[in-house]
Amino acid sequence: MRKAKPKKRVVLPDPVFNDVKVTKFVNHLMYDGKKSIAYTIFYTALDTVKEKLSKEEKSALEIWKKALDNITPQVEVKSRRVGGATFQVPTEIRPDRKESLSMKNLIQYARKRGGKTMAEKLAAEIVDAYNEQGGAFKRKEDMHKMAEANRAFAHFRF
Repeated sequence: MRKAKPKKRVVLPDPVFNDVKVTKFVNHLMYDGKKSIAYTIFYTALDTVKEKLSKEEKSALEIWKKALDNITPQVEVKSRRVGGATFQVPTEIRPDRKESLSMKNLIQYARKRGGKTMAEKLAAEIVDAYNEQGGAFKRKEDMHKMAEANRAFAHFRF
């Protein structure tokens, strides 16, 4: 590579939970630089999650983290050309990409959901992910099935 790798930016923790992961999630959730609106959506969604899962002894933040863990993929397939044929080669995912993918999938499937506000949709998707169901969890399962089906091509790893 000719150019040096760009430095990783330091993400500051969020004001309520003092957690960097929350800030990263809110950054993915944000549209047009409207961070305060994204924070409002996220915190409202966590309040809704706490109401829905009131029988759980965990806090809303712990429920959200468990939901993210449930939808975090471990392997993905990448296309690799070998002698004119394209193979779907299963590869492990870097830890920072795992986190990013799970957040993006959660937000993507929350946006697709039916519901009134984004906070309600996000809360519903978090509850589904916590209970190992819903669109984001299905996406992770599909990624794993695809990698399992193409395990024969693992020796083409790069």
